This record gives sequence, structure tokens and C-alpha cells, in this order.
Amino acid sequence: MVAEIITTILFLIAVIDPLGTVPVYLEATKQLDTYHKKKVAIRASFIAFLILLFFIVVGQIILEGMKVTLDAFQISGGVILFLFALTMIFGEGKPESEKHLISDYKHVTIFPVAIPSIASPGAIMAVVLLTDNHLYTIQQQIITTLLVLFVVALTMIILLLASRIQKRIGEYGITVISKVMGLILASYAVQSILSGLKDFFFTTN
Repeated sequence: MVAEIITTILFLIAVIDPLGTVPVYLEATKQLDTYHKKKVAIRASFIAFLILLFFIVVGQIILEGMKVTLDAFQISGGVILFLFALTMIFGEGKPESEKHLISDYKHVTIFPVAIPSIASPGAIMAVVLLTDNHLYTIQQQIITTLLVLFVVALTMIILLLASRIQKRIGEYGITVISKVMGLILASYAVQSILSGLKDFFFTTN
């Protein structure tokens, strides 16, 4: 049980990528004073959690309403997560790509800090996969939701300490860590695809 919790936390850290959000947050709030910077960090984290919670609660209901099978969702989810991981590994990096999305420094709490920086498409897909009603009990889904809350809270703390962190390891260091997180995520995505294919052919046969 403890091992599963630790694995889930590490996976959520990889897909949410708290350190990768730091340069985006710093760029988005560079014209704000210390008080408002902290306000953005807290509000963005809260909004991001609500977004993820929404998909935890109704994500699968929407899929089942569209008659999407678990195997198809697991395979497609794995493909999307894998493509997302590739952008983290080979792309210009999450921080740089999301900095380009900043157009209004007065309304940065929701976009791009809360979404897509914290509650990214990959994170949304991940929480839906981790709380599938066919695979996990209500108790397990509640635990996963609490773990999501924990990782988002950790992200908020990191954002509150963003200036110190950037001075310590630099933006290059943050980019390197983000690419390592992408590699971990890619491994999980491939495992998800293989599991979906295995279940599909096993059920078919």
C-alpha cells in the first residue's frame, strides 16, 4: 500500500511537473509585488486542483456516456501521455513553451499558471486514468484525490519559494529536471498502452 502511494505521488509529480511551472510563474508575475505574487500562487493552485477534481469526478462519466471502452481509453490515454512526455523530453521545454502563452499580466492566475501549467492536458488525462471506476474502489479513488491535492499543495509551496529556487538551480537546471520527469512519464505511458492492448486482445479472445 505504501509503495503504491509513493509510486502514485512520483507519477503525479512527473506529470504535473511542479518545478517546470516555476519559470512560467515567475514570468507571469514579474510585474506584480510580493503580496500579489503569493496571491497568484495560492489561487492558481486552488483553481488547478478544482479542474483536476472535476475530471476525477465526471471524466469517466463523460467517457462512458460516449460509449468509450476502458481499453480504448487506456490506449488513447497512454498515447496522449506519451506524446506529452515527448514534448517534455525533445521540445523546447514546458517553461519556454508556456511563457509564450502570456499575453496579459493582469489575468495570469487561470491562464497560463493554473492551466495549462499546473492542470495540464497530461495531468487531466492522468487523474482520469488513476481513478477509473472499473479498476479502483471508492476508497482508492479518495486516496488518489488526496494525493493529487498533496502534489498540487507541494506545487503551491514551490511557487511561493519560486524566486529562491530559480536562484539556486537556475532555469537550465529546471529544464533538465523537467526532461527527466518527461522520461518517467513516457515509461508510464508505454506501460498504459501495453496494458490496454493486452486487455483488449485477452477479452477479444
